[in-house]
Amino acid sequence: MGKPIEIIEFDWDKDNKDKNLKKHGVSDEECEEIFFDPRKKILKDILHSTNEGRYILIGKTKLKRFLFLVFTIRKNKIRVISARNLNKKEIHLYEQKT
Repeated sequence: MGKPIEIIEFDWDKDNKDKNLKKHGVSDEECEEIFFDPRKKILKDILHSTNEGRYILIGKTKLKRFLFLVFTIRKNKIRVISARNLNKKEIHLYEQKT
């Protein structure tokens, strides 16, 4: 395994700012919160990692909302691609695995 990447910030450009709020009711702040969930799960998104490495993150916000998030890392910045609520089956898997 290579050297760990030091993440320094989130990348919210004009094209992706508030996109998930409009589409799925998930604010940018909530997206950031789940990265700090100690029970979060991160998986490589093999299906969608053809042009760049993409990852799937499932976790809980401070208000106990379960989220499914897809992100990539560009120049030590996390760029959120999409975020939505976990469905019931995914919540069950999250609770089983953590």
